[in-house]
Amino acid sequence: MERRRVSTGTVWEEQNGYSRAVRAGNLIYVSGTLAADEQGNIVEPDSPYKQTLFALAKAERALIELGSSRTDVVRTRLYVTNMTQGREVGRAHAEFFGDVMPCCTLLGIHQLASPTAVVEVELEAVIDPANPL
Repeated sequence: MERRRVSTGTVWEEQNGYSRAVRAGNLIYVSGTLAADEQGNIVEPDSPYKQTLFALAKAERALIELGSSRTDVVRTRLYVTNMTQGREVGRAHAEFFGDVMPCCTLLGIHQLASPTAVVEVELEAVIDPANPL
């Protein structure tokens, strides 16, 4: 099976040896994605809602690079450092995906890779097998 990878060049990808996203056949997996800019700075440190939108848009750019989009997403995982922020994270998720409505899991965790990050997102997508790599 042919595989393609996408990297966004974050310090974490190189440091820990992983890709932002991998496409294997008609499946795409997007690694945990923070709301980090090109320099690795967390954007909107006080807004779980804006961090979620930023991270989802960043993850979607990886999907697009692999021939997909948010409409192909079938599962998301949202990791939050404070479950009381779940409502704002969920609002951003609902806004971003609209009527796509993928399966979604919201998990409360102790800490993320950056102390100012409050949410991390993962995506899985299934695309038309006729869509070539």
